Amino acid sequence: MQFWITLTFVWLTVAAIGCSNARVEAQAPPSESPSASIATATTATATSLPAVQKFRITPHDLQILEGTDTLLRCEVASRSGKVQWTKDGFALGFSAVIPGFPRYSVLVDAKHGIYNLQIKNATLEDDAEYQCQVGPAVGNPAIRANAKLSIVAAPSTIMIEGYARNAKVEVVEKQNLTLKCIAENANPAAEIVWYQGDVPVDIVPLVSINQTAVKRFTTSSTLHLQPHSEDDYREYSCEARHKALPPDVPMRAQVQLSVLYPPGPPFFEGYSQGETVRRGQQMSIACRSRGGNPPAQLVWYRNGVAINSPQRTSGRLSENVYKFTASSEDNGATLLCEAKNLLSTTPLKAELNLTVLYAPKDVYLSGATQAKVGDSVQLSCVTAPSNPAASITWSLNGRPFNNSSYKTTSSIDGGWVSSSNISFNIDTQSRTFLAVCHALNKELTQNVIGSHTVNVLYPPSPPLVTGYNDGDILVSGSILKLQCSSAGGNPPPSLQWYKNDKRLNAASKVLDNKIISELSLLINASDNNAIYKCEVQNAAIDIPLFATKTLGVHFPPETVKISVVPRNLVPGLRAKLICDSSSSNPPAKISWWKDGIPVEGVNLANKPGLWGGSVSTLEMSVNITQDLDGIVYTCQSHNEVLQRSVHETISLDILYPPKFEASQSTSFVGIEGSPLQVELVANGNPMTITYTWTKDGLPISKDPLSGQRLISDGSRLNISKLNRNDAGIYLCEASNSQGSALIEIQVMVEYAPTITSVSEGQSFMAGEQAVLACHIQARPLEASYVRWSREGYDLASRTVASFENGTAYLQIENVQRSDIGNFTCIVDNQRGPVAAHNVLLVVQTAPEIEHSPSFTRFAARPGVRAQLICRALASPQPSFIWRRHGKDLKMQRRQKFKSVERQVDALVYESALLIENTAADDYGHYECVVRNNLGQASATLEFSKPTRPDVPLQLRVGNVSDTGVELMWIPGFDGGMQVYYRLRFRQHGDGDKYKYVDAKPGHQNMTLDGLKPGATYYFSVMAANEAGGSKFLPDIKLTMGKGSQPHSAEYTEKDELPNVMIIGITSAAMVLLVLNAALVAWFVIRRQNKSQGETEPSNDDVYSKDDNQSVYKLPITALQADVQKKTAASTYLVENVDIIQSTAYPPKYQESSMCTPPYPLCNPDFTRTLPNPKRHSQRNSATGLIDGMPMRSKDDHMLISNGLYIPSPSPASSLVIKGSYISSPSPAPPADGSYFNMSDKYMSYPPVTY
Repeated sequence: MQFWITLTFVWLTVAAIGCSNARVEAQAPPSESPSASIATATTATATSLPAVQKFRITPHDLQILEGTDTLLRCEVASRSGKVQWTKDGFALGFSAVIPGFPRYSVLVDAKHGIYNLQIKNATLEDDAEYQCQVGPAVGNPAIRANAKLSIVAAPSTIMIEGYARNAKVEVVEKQNLTLKCIAENANPAAEIVWYQGDVPVDIVPLVSINQTAVKRFTTSSTLHLQPHSEDDYREYSCEARHKALPPDVPMRAQVQLSVLYPPGPPFFEGYSQGETVRRGQQMSIACRSRGGNPPAQLVWYRNGVAINSPQRTSGRLSENVYKFTASSEDNGATLLCEAKNLLSTTPLKAELNLTVLYAPKDVYLSGATQAKVGDSVQLSCVTAPSNPAASITWSLNGRPFNNSSYKTTSSIDGGWVSSSNISFNIDTQSRTFLAVCHALNKELTQNVIGSHTVNVLYPPSPPLVTGYNDGDILVSGSILKLQCSSAGGNPPPSLQWYKNDKRLNAASKVLDNKIISELSLLINASDNNAIYKCEVQNAAIDIPLFATKTLGVHFPPETVKISVVPRNLVPGLRAKLICDSSSSNPPAKISWWKDGIPVEGVNLANKPGLWGGSVSTLEMSVNITQDLDGIVYTCQSHNEVLQRSVHETISLDILYPPKFEASQSTSFVGIEGSPLQVELVANGNPMTITYTWTKDGLPISKDPLSGQRLISDGSRLNISKLNRNDAGIYLCEASNSQGSALIEIQVMVEYAPTITSVSEGQSFMAGEQAVLACHIQARPLEASYVRWSREGYDLASRTVASFENGTAYLQIENVQRSDIGNFTCIVDNQRGPVAAHNVLLVVQTAPEIEHSPSFTRFAARPGVRAQLICRALASPQPSFIWRRHGKDLKMQRRQKFKSVERQVDALVYESALLIENTAADDYGHYECVVRNNLGQASATLEFSKPTRPDVPLQLRVGNVSDTGVELMWIPGFDGGMQVYYRLRFRQHGDGDKYKYVDAKPGHQNMTLDGLKPGATYYFSVMAANEAGGSKFLPDIKLTMGKGSQPHSAEYTEKDELPNVMIIGITSAAMVLLVLNAALVAWFVIRRQNKSQGETEPSNDDVYSKDDNQSVYKLPITALQADVQKKTAASTYLVENVDIIQSTAYPPKYQESSMCTPPYPLCNPDFTRTLPNPKRHSQRNSATGLIDGMPMRSKDDHMLISNGLYIPSPSPASSLVIKGSYISSPSPAPPADGSYFNMSDKYMSYPPVTY
């Protein structure tokens, strides 16, 4: 009601302002109306001084550049008629702002007769014939003046077809090449000029001009060429010449020719044929080739083998330099250089031969290196290759030796090889002979020398061994040093030691023509009776000279070995333990020990052993029992002379079958859903025991990857997640090679309670005794684990609880209507989640009909199927009767009405009345009668056309945190259409600056986050559908907490004004409305009569004068469109925005009068702003039934405020929750109802039901 009162006052205020403006215009002072002033002045002039209208300045032809601004001048003297411009005969109108031509405007100065046509950012569309026209008036004929406006457009691009700008064009020499230059989109057509470099070409190109669009021309110029090699690197360019192009900034396209042709022949620099070089000389020979595109590829060959050598190119000169150090192998070598490229049919070649001079690198002497007195010795000297051949001379012990032979032969590697031989006899005067060979290359004067030595042989003296006397006894572990010496001999002799003919390594040294070798020994058992020999030898004797020593050694036994017969010991056998001692000198004494106590042995025996010692053996017999497993026996071997001993131990390994420990538990308890591990311990020998688990005769899997819950892992049983079916007896069998053992264990599983069933389907008469039952499965389960509950019910005095065989009972005496409801059976055995189940107590009662708005008011559009739902609580099941105007409705399949009934729960029943093809006379009141054998009830249901929704019934506060709150509300009547809810809130101290956020369709709750801790907020909610919106509920005041629970919510305003005040204000408003309507009508009629005598067109919708300053005014529709185009934040929050829409909220909704043709979506009841995909795909989707029957009629169109879209719900509510509130109008949705992205999800427009 407050909203309608406010709306009425706003309307009256606007009407009063309109009347005031009408009175002001009726007085119309000349200074306040420019058009009226001009008209008055014109009339006065025509009356006092008649004159014929004529042009003071006529428009003239113009030629301008595209994209520039221009002005066509037209000035009229003594104007009487109306002035307008035409374009190619099309009238542009009398308004200064020309509709449909946003770049055109008429600059009007009516007082001085100026009507200039201004065109901004001229395009080729403006190229036309324009005419300034002055209409006829009394005594004045019409006059006209023409002007031609020509738009000059420079070419948009220039290019050489097929090539990018500054591209290289490859062409084979003397082949035809065609270059085509295109200059596009010019007006008039551009001229193209070709250049070779900076000089115009003297070839006449082929030119063509085509019109590609209206007043757009493309010029093509084709140039035909046949390039030669001298045209390589030349640049060809085409230039567009046009009056719209500045001469200092030419428009050009350019390419560069790359003419392909073969290279020139190769030639050498750095060496001439026949020139000689020395070995080791650094050589650099260049092979060059001029010309060629691509550049020539130069390849070196040496004796037909290609050589890797880097190539470089400078311009069209290619060069490949072969650098090397001259060697003997280069003498006579053939060097070849090849030049070629892609256009060469055969490679071009150049060739030269090398001549290299070199001396022999070395001389090689061969012959005997030693000889005896009287022997004849022959030596030979051979040189390495030399160019020219080298000569050879000899010297022997420093004297020239002339009795030699000499010859030369050619080498296969080039050059010459020289050789010479000499022969001489060995005498007694020298111990050595030194022969020297000299090789000389006379061209290079280089001499190479080689030498050879021949030694004269003499025998040494016999060897002498010292350091040990025969018969001495050595002790193992002691150190012995033996020395061997020999004098004389040439060459000096060598000494070598042997042990039992095995060669030993020992160093030798020479002192005063005497050679000595010393051998250091660490005596061990192997040295007993060992023979050490020293040999001396040189080249003068054929059989070595030697001396020997035989050693005597005492040594203890090194090891003791114990063997058992038989190897596998089992209880009941008699086993033999045998101890064998290794070799000892003198023989060792053997003894047995058991756990450190001496034990007598039998059959002591000694026999020859290694290295001249004796091996001793001692036996012992043992009766095998299981108790001997692990008992340790020790055997000791002792050398009494050396007082040294060695021992060995053995632990008896008695084999027996597994046996489980008697002390371990055989009963295990686990909780369902938890893991359980059972581990047993069995002992046996061998300890490799195999465990097998079974349950109910079935084996349990051992594979951990099988996915089974029960897995056996050796002696462990793993149950990953216990199930009550896992309880029972399990068998574990332990086996080894000696036998097996079996043990039985019990697994008990405790599990959380489950309520398997409850008593239901029963109803009790009032005054009877009622018994409710709850059947439970649990382990453990006792009566103390079960309890019954019902909030607000006196269970202690009204009920008796009992428990028997897994079933809990609740007995209620003398049940009444007030006892109807759910009793909760709760079971908790501390083994998991608590089990709870509601048991409904049904007391037979007469029907009671629900009277909430959702079940008493219904709405639907004409022509659709409507439904009215009557819901009642009753027991036993009631019957439903529908009436209208006091008569029962006929329910038949093909009739107007039909009903469908269903049971909602044990006490609640529904009947849906379906009305086919709703008509106007179907609206009204319907009566629903519900009866059973205990009584009946009736209710009147209202059925009407869709309306705006009612205010939500209640707003409540749910969960509250320091920075967030959950708000819930109870919906009212939805008006018969899809309803949306809008929440508003503000912080205390912000005045009336509310922030708004929309709930998701179908939701009656919303959570707001990002609030300020400790701050006070006011919250309210309203409902809206396509027909309009409700009022907001009174605000709820809520103070946020800081770490503690916030204060309770409280109402801060009243809902309605007193009825007397509402009636009084409404009556006064109606009286004022009638008076203002009469005044407005009177002034409108008067103004129309006055305007009939005026000849000057009105421009009030374009210009207005205020304090002599021009103010541009837009019509209200244009301003609304401008508001829609403004960029807004991605949230649909509207604060106090000073724009076209009202600051009052909710907005005023658009009525049907605003929907004008040709919009097919217009509805006689409500206007829609956007198409709904669901509605247009299936028009009847707005109706529905319960459980397979269509639900109530809903609509999901958006709200409209003064022609502005206000989408609802908004996807930006998440931004609101974060506190990003921006005072800005909502942006208009897409005109085609499509989808676009907002925030982090997709939102459809208009919003549809989720």
